[in-house]
Amino acid sequence: MTALPEPNHSIAALIDEAHAQAKSKPRPHFGLSMIGHHCERFLWLNFRWAVIERHEGRILRLFRRGHREEETILADLVRIGVKVVTTQAKVDFGSHVSGSVDGVLENVPGGGKARHLAEFKTHSKKSFDQLAKDGLQKAKPMHWAQMQTYMLGLGLERGLYVAVCKDDDRLHTERVKLDEDAAKALVERGRRIATSDRLPPPISTDPTWYQCRFCPAYAFCHQGKPTVEVNCRTCALSTAKPDSTWQCERWKEAIPDEHQHGGCFGHVLHPDLVPWEMVRGTDGSATYIIDGKEYVNGDDGHDSGDLLALYALGQSDMGKAIAKHFPGAEVKADVA
Repeated sequence: MTALPEPNHSIAALIDEAHAQAKSKPRPHFGLSMIGHHCERFLWLNFRWAVIERHEGRILRLFRRGHREEETILADLVRIGVKVVTTQAKVDFGSHVSGSVDGVLENVPGGGKARHLAEFKTHSKKSFDQLAKDGLQKAKPMHWAQMQTYMLGLGLERGLYVAVCKDDDRLHTERVKLDEDAAKALVERGRRIATSDRLPPPISTDPTWYQCRFCPAYAFCHQGKPTVEVNCRTCALSTAKPDSTWQCERWKEAIPDEHQHGGCFGHVLHPDLVPWEMVRGTDGSATYIIDGKEYVNGDDGHDSGDLLALYALGQSDMGKAIAKHFPGAEVKADVA
């Protein structure tokens, strides 16, 4: 009997759509899982919520599978006599740089009495084969960097990395030694990026560079696109403070994490997040040149979200769009 064809809205599609619609908010801190990323610009954009990667449902289900694998790995380690000390340890270096570990272990085979940081990851076959061939530090430098900072923060000198191949369930394990100098340098890198007011340079200005081609910030860095995110962290009037708080220079108050996602009516687009020349700035507004004309963003000017939406229509049509959507709005003549 011939199988019934899948409808346009198949069960699989509906499941993926449900996952995709369950939007999660970006993490408030500078995560240690990202601290070894090759590009400081991407790290700044990510922490500033200026580039937020939104995954399709299938990818979100893959993330869920990886998270659930942690319990299975822990159970297998206990089966061979490893003791789980904790799975709830937090690491916080201040200046917004922090993270949560998979666990701390004792009685690790070959590890003597030393407590070990636990780090668990799932891999595709290609990724797993590379890991098995080259080792953790060379094949997965971000994972190695994550472990180094975790060990430093917890006062541990050893770590256990356990990788699972999702294709055939092979296991790869490595015991990792703390490199204290490297770990401290990574932490200082994270603190510097998190508390910087200005956009760092990219890893490459070549749009064909292999590390850039599939980056979520590609359109921003190589196509001159502005951010599409309007929140407190993309506002020119917000500052990431060394005490791990955010300060609003407009209201002269700290901004709670839960209030940062929408921004306020006085939002002013950070000049590093738009491809426009800023010709003037005040305590509550910025004046940008767009398509040869001046536009005020902020106090007595255009709302950031509306300005970005209108810009997306095309620069050549922006003057007409402003006139249509904001009757009577002041748009100065060409200044070029």
